[in-house]
This record gives sequence, structure tokens and C-alpha cells, in this order.
Amino acid sequence: MAIFTDPIREHADFGPGDAEWLHLLVGDWQMVADLAFADLALWFPHPELGYIALAHVRPSTTHTAFHSDFVGEGIRSDLKPLVDKAWHSKSIERSSETNWNSEMALRVEAVPMVRNGRTLAVVTTHMDLSSSRMPSRLELTYRQCAYDLLRMGTLGLWPDFASPTGSRRGAPRVGDGLIRLDADGIVQYASPNGVSAFRRLGDGESLEGRSLAEVTAGLLKDRRMVDETLPLVVTGRMPWRSEIESRGVSLSLRAIPLRDEQQRFGALVLCRDVSELRRREMELVTKDATIREIHHRVKNNLQTVAALLRMQSRRMVSDEAKQGLEQAMRRVATIALVHETLSQGLTQSVDFDELIGRQFRLSAEVASPSQQVRTERSGTFGELPSDLATPLALVINELVTNAVEHGLEGRAGTVWLLADRSEGEDGEELTVTIADDGVGLPQTPHVEGLGLQIVRTLVTSELGGTITWERRDGGGTEVKIRLSLAGK
Repeated sequence: MAIFTDPIREHADFGPGDAEWLHLLVGDWQMVADLAFADLALWFPHPELGYIALAHVRPSTTHTAFHSDFVGEGIRSDLKPLVDKAWHSKSIERSSETNWNSEMALRVEAVPMVRNGRTLAVVTTHMDLSSSRMPSRLELTYRQCAYDLLRMGTLGLWPDFASPTGSRRGAPRVGDGLIRLDADGIVQYASPNGVSAFRRLGDGESLEGRSLAEVTAGLLKDRRMVDETLPLVVTGRMPWRSEIESRGVSLSLRAIPLRDEQQRFGALVLCRDVSELRRREMELVTKDATIREIHHRVKNNLQTVAALLRMQSRRMVSDEAKQGLEQAMRRVATIALVHETLSQGLTQSVDFDELIGRQFRLSAEVASPSQQVRTERSGTFGELPSDLATPLALVINELVTNAVEHGLEGRAGTVWLLADRSEGEDGEELTVTIADDGVGLPQTPHVEGLGLQIVRTLVTSELGGTITWERRDGGGTEVKIRLSLAGK
């Protein structure tokens, strides 16, 4: 969830790390809302509105108390005195009267978020009291856990900057399974989903009253593969994530130490069965490796074809046949270069600047080894999909070769390659310009060779673009290719 901070930028007097701490709070308070069975709102003083709502989260363990979004709005008059009191007292304040919202009886608490002795914001909890049944042990335990976390917020002990923010998927949530430990790592309570998760790992006994570290150690078959953070997570000593695997089941664990002013008095451990998630991730890794291997083999096969064409050209007597085979060899080598780039990455896109940087100079040199041809490149192509990279590389190769052979006509000269990536009316567009300072366009129409026929076909059919030939200012020829990248 994002935090609505724009209205407070000019009013907030935050110290180093204060704004980041509030962002960390909002990034993790879904857990508290689920444990408290309550909506949470974050309030900050505003000169005109009294207090303004910066964020709001609804619980996934029960129904919400607020169906409409009030983020960015001012505080209600009946709630302001309670938030004021919590802001100045720096302690949790509970409303003495039941608050009614749309015929729903609510218990409201105001919790100041205090860091380095300064109140940064106030969190209000809104819990429905309309249910007439007695709360279960699970509900009582969850609510106590929520209170402990919010109490830590008044001491600046939660959220913790040491909590990992890694990109690996499968972070446990309250509904996936919760285990509460005491200071010695003994299980005080385990939710039904938490018990089921460890049963799938192979533990058939009740978790309560046992050391979670000993239970976990007994389930490990190959201790050489154990995550080194696991002991600190299952004892609740550090706010980290870890993972355990046994009998083909993968269990993701997250620890949240519970502390007061003096010591750590317990911990929460969230657990989630991520076996299916890890299996799918492994399938994706396998497919990525297979795709890379396919591109690598295609590149090798194309290089073999190019080598065979080179050998065949050496046996040709006719100069025209030799030249035809050499041109075919260059085209095959260009395609192989794209597949070589694809085989080195996980994505089906190509850093075209890196690819064309190697090919551009090589195309000019191979077209006429005896000429002194300078090449100059400017602009940025960026990342291009592989289905565009291959035909575009072939087109540039043909046009550079044509510029050297027919534009410069055996003389020394320069060939330019310019890329211009910009926003157009229909989305992002790419304009590629190949220019030379040679003899320029012929005065009379001429028959296009195979190379230019290939260029026109690739530009119109494969790239879906347009191509134009123009006289270059200062002499020579300028070829412009325009193509749309929208939806690519």
C-alpha cells in the first residue's frame, strides 16, 4: 500500500529516516490489521483539516468498518480529541465511548507512532463490536499480537529496518499460519494453518509447549542445504525470513521479535506453504535455461552454415557466384549475432545498442576491405524485442553494405548510423537513419538488387514500418526507417 504524503511535505518536520520509517510501517501494517481484526488509519496534523488521513488498510480476516476511501480527507470531529490525546501523551489511548459507524458499533484506539522521542503520526484502529459471540482463543491471541506490535510502535521498536525487503516471492501472511513463541523459543500458540504447515513437513505432534527450533531441526534431512538464517528465525531472535524444505514441501518462515523497553519477551513466526510456488519458479528457470540453450544452438548452427557458405564460395569460379555466397554468409552471420545476444540473457529482448555497436563497423569493413571507411554512430536504440531485433539488424547490415559498395563506390568516405527513439501520436516510435557522403542517388530510376528487395520486404512485412531514400545535405544519400514500438 502506498502512503499519501503529498499534503504533509511542507508541514512535516521529519528527521533522518523518519519518512522511510512511516513508509516501512504502511508497507507492513496489513499484518497488524489482520491480527487486530480491525481497519487501520494513519493520521498526521494538518493546519486546516486538523488531521489528514495518509493511508488506510482493511483487514482480510474480517469485514471492513469503512467501505468508502477517506485517504486525503480531514479527521471527523468526534475522533480528533482521541488522536490529539495520543499525539501528545505518546501512549495508546482508547475511546471511552463506543463509536457508531453505519449502525456498526466500533471500538477505537489511537496509537502514536513514536521515533527518537517524537510522535511522527497516529494510527487509529477501528474494530467491530457488533458480534455477540465470545471470541475464540485464536482471536484473543491475534489481538494480543496486534497490541504488542502497536505497543512496539509507540516505543520506536517496530517496524524494524532490519526486516528484509528482498524480491523473492512467497512472503507469509497472517492467514497462512501464525506461531507465537516465548522468549526461549517455546511455542505458546500455533494457529490451525500453522500446525497444518508443519504437519506437511512431517511433524505429527502438537507444536504447543515445544521448542520450534528443535521441531525444525528434527525435520531437516540434509543439513548441508539449510539456510544459515534459519536458527535465528525459528527462535524469533531476528526479524528475518528463511525457508525450510522437507519431504518435497517448502515452508517460508518470517519472524517478528516482540520487545519492550528492556528485553525481547517473545516472537511471532508467520509460515506459508510455498511448495507450488517454488515448483513453478523452478519450471520457469528450467524453461529460461532451455530457451537460452536453443538460442545458443541456433547461433552455432548458423555459424556452421556461414562457414559452409564460405567454403563453397572459395570453390566458385564465377565472381558473381562468389559475391552472392559472401552476401548470404553475411546475412546468416547477422542473424547468428542476434541469437548469440539472446543466449546470454533471461529475457526475450535485446540491448540493441550493444549488438549494433559490434555489427555496424564489421558490416562496413566486410563490404569493402580495401576502402578506408569511417563509421560514426549516435543516438540510442535501447531494449528491443527479439522479433524486431533480427530483421532490423539485417536491414541495417544491408543498408550499410549498400552505402559502402554503391554510395562510396570504392572511395574513402564516412557512413553514419543515427537512432532516434521518441514519443509519437500512436506511442513510442523509432527512427533509424543510415547516411553516407558518397555519390548520392542516381539521376534515373534503376533496378533494385536482391539486397534492397530484402530491405523493403523486412521493413514493411516484419517491422511494420516505412523506408525512404533522400539526398543528403552536403552530398551523399540518407535512408530513413520509421517504425512504431507501441505494443512491442
